[in-house]
Amino acid sequence: MKRAHVLASALMMMNLAAGIAFAQTAKPAAGAANAPTSREMNLLCWQEFSELVPAIRTVLLPTGSLEPHGVIPSGTDNIAPEAMAREIAGRVNALIAPTLNYGMTDSMKAFPGAVSISAEAYGLFVENIFRNLAEKGFENIIVLNGHGGNSGALNTAATKIATRERVRILVVNWWTLADDITKSVFRQNGGHAGNNETAYVQAIVPNHIHPERYHPDMASPNAPAGAYFAVPVTSSIGLYEKGQGYPTFDPAQAREYFQKVNDRVAELILDTVAKWDRAGVYKSR
Repeated sequence: MKRAHVLASALMMMNLAAGIAFAQTAKPAAGAANAPTSREMNLLCWQEFSELVPAIRTVLLPTGSLEPHGVIPSGTDNIAPEAMAREIAGRVNALIAPTLNYGMTDSMKAFPGAVSISAEAYGLFVENIFRNLAEKGFENIIVLNGHGGNSGALNTAATKIATRERVRILVVNWWTLADDITKSVFRQNGGHAGNNETAYVQAIVPNHIHPERYHPDMASPNAPAGAYFAVPVTSSIGLYEKGQGYPTFDPAQAREYFQKVNDRVAELILDTVAKWDRAGVYKSR
């Protein structure tokens, strides 16, 4: 009898311990929708994703390219939207999809290290990404685009998939959206790898900016519409206006510009989603 009592007590203690352990391990999963371990889909396991989506309705998709950018990283068009996504994801309550690192950059393909994807391949790939994100439960797909050469294909794919899948898609070209911020911070216009783009990336990866390699002759003004056309481009820094937009390499300006641009993008996303909701378009909840 005594042995049976000891065994029963031991089993009871084991069950109690197992119950406590289960409760402790179950707690994070129960609260996962409120406190995700990460906003990056790359870092979430599939169980976490299922707990978060569709309670989290919005996904940020950074898109970019690999091409020359003066004396800043060739991956600038990826680095910028990735950092932007991480900075604003909590503010707009979104997850972050893996970056589409390659884009269409035929005019710069001749430069060392550049990679360009055909329009046909890029457009079809983007359509499939949009479709899959919609099928996984996202209601709002926000494209944070870092490369102007992608814009047309992204807009076309967004129109097609939004209508077909009844999902809401916003494509953001941050450098154009921030045009007035560029002119306010730098007191002049910007450029490809110019003051604006250089400053934004300098705020993210300052150790990979190389002012010692820079010379103003590396920059050329963009051609006036219809005036002339050169392939490959003649310079890796393209100024929006002649005589304006040269990189400044000023750390204080970089920090100011980075924050103001992020604020503007987050504001646009929140406003757009709110207006979609008020209109009731493609709203599942």
